[in-house]
Amino acid sequence: MGVFSRFLDIVNANINSLLDKAEDPEKMIKLMMQEMEDTLIELKSSCAAKMASRAKTDRAYKEALNAVQRWQNRAELAISKGREDLAREALLERKAAKATLEQFEKEMATYDELIKTAKGEITQIEDKLTTVKQKYQMMVERAKRAREEQAAQETLRRASEGASFNRFNDMEEKIDRMQANNDLNRRPSSLDEKFRDLEEMDDIDAEIEELRKRAGL
Repeated sequence: MGVFSRFLDIVNANINSLLDKAEDPEKMIKLMMQEMEDTLIELKSSCAAKMASRAKTDRAYKEALNAVQRWQNRAELAISKGREDLAREALLERKAAKATLEQFEKEMATYDELIKTAKGEITQIEDKLTTVKQKYQMMVERAKRAREEQAAQETLRRASEGASFNRFNDMEEKIDRMQANNDLNRRPSSLDEKFRDLEEMDDIDAEIEELRKRAGL
């Protein structure tokens, strides 16, 4: 059994309410569209059959109209020839043809009303189907955007994690370089200090020697 089973169910259906209550709105809306399309096929088929019957009745009506005129002409001809008996028979045939003509007129009027109603129902279903398709398209686009946003967030998360990891590695490398530079700089620094000590000792020795000379030692 479909989401809808009758024409009025579809026309009177509150789409938003149905979708709000549905556990799977996308599945629900697909079922709606399928049911509407199936209903449209049935309505159009029925309408086409009525239109075909109306066309057939219209042809019969025209034949009956021609018969009325034909028997009218014959009745006049018979009178002009002095054949009142034939004129009477022609008038009886004309009367029968006219009764048939009136019946066809009624049938065509009935078909016109049925066809008008069927076309109205088709229009209502098509309008409802258009609305449902728009809802479905919005739902599809919303789901697509959600997936894209989720993918973007996942990409950013991975990129962030990768950047953090890279920054950590960079800091480690920087620390290693600093330690290496310190090690390299430490040796020349110690050596410079030793030479400065020697140089300072030479200066002090020279000053002591100068003091001794002044003291006459």
